[in-house]
Amino acid sequence: MAEAVSFTFSDTIAGYIEHFDSETRILKVRTADGRPYDVSLASGPSAELVRNLDEPYIDASGHIDEMLSPGRFLFTYGVHYPEQGGRFDAKRLVFLGRGAEDYRFEEAGWWVKQIESLASFYRRAQFGDGPVDFAEYRTQIRLGGDKTASHVQETDTISRLVYGMASAYLLTGKDEYLEVAERGTEYLRKHMRVVDSEEDVTFWYHGISVDGDSERKLFTSEFSDDYDAIPMYEQIYALAGPIQTYRVTGDSRIKDDADATIRLFDKFFKDEEQGGYYSHIDPILFSPDHESLGENAERKNWNSVGDHAPAYLINLYLATGDQRYADFLEYTFDTIAERFPDYEHSPFVQERFFRDWSHDTAHSWQQNRAVVGHNLKIAWNLMRMNSLKAKPAYQELARRIGEIMPAVGSDLQRGGWYDVVERIKEGDQETYRFAWHDRKAWWQQEQAILAYLILHGTLGGEDFRQEARQAEAFYNTFFLDHDEGAVYFNVLASGTPYLLGTERLKGSHSMSMYHSAELCYLAAVYNNLLINGREMDFHFKPAPTDLPGRVLRVAPDLLPAGSVRIAAVEIDEKPYEEFDADELTVHLPDVQGRVKVKVRLRPVTK
Repeated sequence: MAEAVSFTFSDTIAGYIEHFDSETRILKVRTADGRPYDVSLASGPSAELVRNLDEPYIDASGHIDEMLSPGRFLFTYGVHYPEQGGRFDAKRLVFLGRGAEDYRFEEAGWWVKQIESLASFYRRAQFGDGPVDFAEYRTQIRLGGDKTASHVQETDTISRLVYGMASAYLLTGKDEYLEVAERGTEYLRKHMRVVDSEEDVTFWYHGISVDGDSERKLFTSEFSDDYDAIPMYEQIYALAGPIQTYRVTGDSRIKDDADATIRLFDKFFKDEEQGGYYSHIDPILFSPDHESLGENAERKNWNSVGDHAPAYLINLYLATGDQRYADFLEYTFDTIAERFPDYEHSPFVQERFFRDWSHDTAHSWQQNRAVVGHNLKIAWNLMRMNSLKAKPAYQELARRIGEIMPAVGSDLQRGGWYDVVERIKEGDQETYRFAWHDRKAWWQQEQAILAYLILHGTLGGEDFRQEARQAEAFYNTFFLDHDEGAVYFNVLASGTPYLLGTERLKGSHSMSMYHSAELCYLAAVYNNLLINGREMDFHFKPAPTDLPGRVLRVAPDLLPAGSVRIAAVEIDEKPYEEFDADELTVHLPDVQGRVKVKVRLRPVTK
């Protein structure tokens, strides 16, 4: 084997500028972990500013020298030549803002504009310029928004689209997005919902196969990991979109569906003896230990225990303030804090378990591997829960994950976060091996961004802020599809889009606006309200008579108590004064029909 890299290749270096010599055209940069690089600009690279979806190309090629100020973070893409110990010739530079300390994604309206673009893309892809008819909905959407020949409508992907549209309405108040969310919710209730009056529970079909005017119900999962079973995560994500819509509308039927689905969880998925929730039940007896489940029998995992909170449960609590949901959240996070850490053996949490909570390290594709984003998702949601009910265990675990993960889960050379890695190093290995590839998925970047934004926003610390900015920079530089719209599923380590197989699609079993919209919504909340001290507007459209006591709850997320107040309220575009600024509630007027409510939230000066 050659003792050094002896071939040319293209790659990305993400780093902070230390010095630029205009005569030699050598730019000295240092990566996030402190490694120095000399980058040659002698070949005349192009340069640009990072841009949002629907923004034109912003050329900075004529301003390179004056923008190369020390301390600035930037991306350089170029060619490595093996001569004289290695030479890196830059071909493209990406600046994150006009000034050295400017990060465009921290602009007040950046994430709101991005979610609008996403909503426009998915509405056009699914329904064209015509009416919103979910009979036309398709799970698979091609790169440019065209539909595939597949006629399967998966419950979870409809729910994820609904979540995105409801979130877009919350941030913009545009009725076309709420129309999609409400019609999608109605479609789910009519076609995918099963009300079992004998057991007093509700469950949701995997989906339906549509052929002309006829449809065939798909009771059990068609996905390979869960085939012919009822997986907990599919039931969980069936609620994601409707509950986000419920935050906007207060439609009590949606809450009834959620309560009946939670009864399903508690009656058939919950392990009353040893705690937690099973990952699967069989479709006949609703049993978690039936032999037909194979390796999924009597198993627990991150999805079955932890996904309740981000998918629907936090939003259900925000909409209601009901102590039952707060108790459920506490049970969930207590279980995570107790069962998931495994730091005696690995810097990554354990994600799969047998019934007695012993570790399942041979399950299907996961084996003894870590999903990087699940670690970050735990940190993010622990800090949300810590604002509702502070516990040392929550904050300590979140902080520990935040401090450990960059060195083992991020790309310190190029930026961004990896996918699945081995939890244990073998023999003389110095780094944790990739399970299959070094690509980076859009949803795992989301988890990193939200984790580090909320860690910085609640605990402070420049290290957390730097991690948040670096993650936001990579995502906004490389994942936004400026040609076709929306965001890419995966990019290569260098940031180049990966466009093969299902990862070429903009809609699939795994992708349907949910994570990209969730990122926009919460990155806007955390950047503006928690970190940068900016006011934000939120929009609702309830019927006052649907809400107990006509009280509308408008907290945007689980934020530290007292960190945000209501600054102003408008109802049907007129000022309205009946609100409790500190409790984040609006007492709606005693009127029939629906009202449009705009609420301005103001951060409280620390």
